[in-house]
This record gives sequence, structure tokens and C-alpha cells, in this order.
Amino acid sequence: MRFQRTAALATSAMLWLLLGPVVLLLAVLLLVVPRVGPRVRAWLRPTWRVVAGWAAAVVVLVGVVVVVPDGWLPVPPGSGALVTPSYVGRPARAQPIDLGFPQHPAMAPNGKSSMHHDGAASDAYAWAGPLGESPEVDTAWYGLEECATLAFDSHDRLVALCGTRSGPLLRVIDPETLRPLATKDLPDRRDTGTRVWEDLCGGSYFYLDDRDRAVLATTDRRVLVVATSDADGDADLTTEEAYDLSALVPEDDCVIALMPDWAGRVWFVTRDGRVGAFEPGGDEAGGYVLELGEDIANSLAVDRHGVYVVTTHALYRLVAGRDGRPRVDWRTAYDRGEERKPGQLTQGSGTTPTLLPGGLVAITDNAEPRMHVAFHDAGDGALVCRAAVFDDDASATENSLVPVGDGGVVVENNHGYAGPWSTLLGRATTGGFARVDVDRAAGECTVAWTSTEVAPTSVAKVSLATGLVYAYTKRSSWWGVDAWYLTAIDARTGKRVWAVRTGLGPLMNNHYAAVTIGADASVYVATPAGLVRVRDRD
Repeated sequence: MRFQRTAALATSAMLWLLLGPVVLLLAVLLLVVPRVGPRVRAWLRPTWRVVAGWAAAVVVLVGVVVVVPDGWLPVPPGSGALVTPSYVGRPARAQPIDLGFPQHPAMAPNGKSSMHHDGAASDAYAWAGPLGESPEVDTAWYGLEECATLAFDSHDRLVALCGTRSGPLLRVIDPETLRPLATKDLPDRRDTGTRVWEDLCGGSYFYLDDRDRAVLATTDRRVLVVATSDADGDADLTTEEAYDLSALVPEDDCVIALMPDWAGRVWFVTRDGRVGAFEPGGDEAGGYVLELGEDIANSLAVDRHGVYVVTTHALYRLVAGRDGRPRVDWRTAYDRGEERKPGQLTQGSGTTPTLLPGGLVAITDNAEPRMHVAFHDAGDGALVCRAAVFDDDASATENSLVPVGDGGVVVENNHGYAGPWSTLLGRATTGGFARVDVDRAAGECTVAWTSTEVAPTSVAKVSLATGLVYAYTKRSSWWGVDAWYLTAIDARTGKRVWAVRTGLGPLMNNHYAAVTIGADASVYVATPAGLVRVRDRD
């Protein structure tokens, strides 16, 4: 009897792994159905020895997971492997896109410096991503920790800003083994009245400067400049400079993002709409702050002419005056809509400004019933044109636009994503992608294509060498299976070229973590439990 019961439980567990949550539902029904349920429960009722054995096994398993260092174990597997495809499509043929962006003089090389790739916030990598040639997927388990922002130091090691429930960490990670090589604890998260999964204070954005140092804001209103290697080139995180912003930022506010301008001056923005700038080099920040009075929830873009900021009301270009004080060069209001839509962190534009070749800057608005992709003249902020995207009452985004040509961008629809529970038990959000092209001479915008791929919060990127847009997607499932994919979309046509399953279950949700492409053609995506890497097999 004992072995029959063990066999039944083992079979149920195997069916759960293969078929997903529906097996648990059937098991529960079997236990509660009148007449049958009581007999099944009596047959399964364990002895104290069995209970003690299972409890000991659980304690040992949990102990192993806690003791083993971060990155040595894979992310725990979810269920539903048999009813979701592991790979769809076929390998791509590279179709390069001719597009280039200037190198910021105070930042690490383009593609290696920040979440959004460069000073222009282009999200466009010059090098190749995977083509889908028998792609292999590796994962690393860090516990409940999401390294949403990744960059690469001069040794091509990952530099990651990671978030936990208590606060952020800075890590240097081996790109091959996915194991942390160095870790720096940062000040804990303060109680800001914001839910943990929506709190952007001091834990979302950083950049690598031209000296291979991570520049980041902390939750205690400081800016740290942290070396990523020691004198021998080994991974190391040592604070070289620290700037106190408490005289510029009140205690009830916090720094969201920061970037250098072309002269090396450090600019930062706060949640409550303050824009500050200071000259690095001393122990104190000094500097100045301009109060815009409008909330900010996204990062900055920078070119040689100024700093571009989008608030919940308007798009700005700011410059430093002769005395170093930030001042508004121009301001252009946009349609912020009537309310915060499901899938947004604030009421207003959900995009970091994207600077395009030819003197354009692109954002989205929050209009009803459909949001628009809007192109503005970077010189004076004038609206060139805008185009409505997605369906009525089903459009919102919290992720940057992706340039895919001279005057063309791809926008992602995040409508319906309110948190990790939005994608549980096989559910998916509204989804969709669209490409919008601008004819500046005619002052017209057109939607070139739309896609039904669902990326709840992927921060998609494009490889200019392959012509593919890489997004982190999820499909709905009647089996209740949560299957997540790295999906490659043809930037020219909008068609899905291929997709590879990265994992199953809620621990594989990327929750606003960026897709990051390494110079070795690997793609990295963070999840709430660790890191995923996808690359073509050699």
C-alpha cells in the first residue's frame, strides 16, 4: 500500500510537470467529489513516518537552496512542458539595418553602458543577436531577486543593478556561468507608499561611464561612482566617489534616473518632478535643481544639444545655463489622457524619450481611446506627426520605443499588466507590437505593420546586424500553463521569425526587466528569480 501511494503521488507530480496546473485542479476535484473523495483521502492518509520523511526532505532541499551560492542552480522549473512548444519558426537570415548613433563621450561604448543602450536611449545594438539556430537556454537562480538593468564592462562581464524585497544590489556577473563575481549591498528601500513591484526609487537605472565605473543613485539620496574591477582587472565593486543630494532632493522624494550630458555634468530626475545637475569631482554634489512640478517615471536621453525628459504632462529639452543651473530650452505638452491605464505606472507617457537620426525625438502619449506614437523636432519640440496604435481602449505602454530604420520605431503594448498576477494560470495581457514610420518632409506618420505577439513588459531591443527585434513574450493557455519565450520579430515585416521557450511558471516573468544583447550574440533577460541567457548553439 505504501509503495502504491508513493507511486500515485509520483505519477501525479510527473503529470503536473508535463501538463500543468490542470492536473492539480483534477486532483482537488478527485479529493472533494462526494463518495469518491472520502475513500481517496483515506487511502492517501499518511503515517507519521511518511510525514516525517517528507518534512525532512523539504528541510534538506530548502537548506541546499539557501546554502548553495547564487547562480549555481538553475531557476526552478515550472509545469506544462508537454503542452507548450519549446521552439517555433525557423532560423533567420540576417538583414542588417543601416542605422547609427553617436558615441556619448562620458559613457561606456554604445550597447554596453545602460538599460537603453546609449545616450540616445536607442535600444539598438550594432552587433548581432541570436538567429535561432538550435538556440540553447541557460538560467541561474538568485532567489527572489531581479537584475532588471544590465550593462557590460570592458571585460564583457555583466554589471547588474538588482532588486530584492528589501532593497537593491550591484553585481558583477560572469556572462558564461551566470554566477556573481562581486556583489555590493546598497541602502535598503524606504517606505515610499509605492508597491514594491512599482517602486523605481534608486533601483532601476544606472550607467557605466567612460572609465568603466557604475554611476547610480541610492535610496538615501546619494550618487555613487563604483569601480567594476580592481587594478588587476578582476571583478571588484569599490566606491570611488559619493555625492550627497540631500540638499537638492527632499526626504519625501527620490532619484529615479541619471545620465551625464556631453560635457560630463551629471543630470538626475526625481519621482516628484525635480531635474538636477552637478559637476562631479568633489565630495559634495553641490549643483542645482529645477522643479518641473510634474511626476517622472522614466529615464533620460541626451545628445550634444541637451537633456530630454518626459513627465506625466510634457516632453522637455533642458540645458545648463552659464552658471550650471538647469533651464527649460523647450516644453511640448502631449495628450496625457483622462486616467492611468492598466499597464502603466503613472498617468501619462510610459516611454523614455528616444532620439533618432535626423533630429527627431519620439515618445508615446496616453490619449483615449488609442495612444499615439509621436515624433517631435528635437530642435524646438514641435510636433512633426503622430499615429494611433492598437485597438480602442486597449493601448498602453511602459517601455521605450525601438528604432528600426531612419524614421521608423517599434512600440510595444503593455495594456492590462498590473503586476505578476496578471499573467498567472495561463493568462496573457492584451499585447501587440506596431511599427510606425515618419515622413518628415510630408509631416505624416503611418503604421507600417502590427503584430499580435504578447509581451507583457519586455523592454524589447533590436539588433541592427540581424534586423530582428527581440522581445520577451507569453502566450495564453487553456491548460493554465505560464510559458515564456524569447521571440524574434522581423523589423521590416513584423512577422515572428522564431521563438524559443525560456521557461515555465511565474518565476520566469521578466516584470519590466530589459532584453539585453551581448557582443557574443547572447541575449540576457532577468526574471524575479534570476537570469536567463539564450544563444545559438556553436
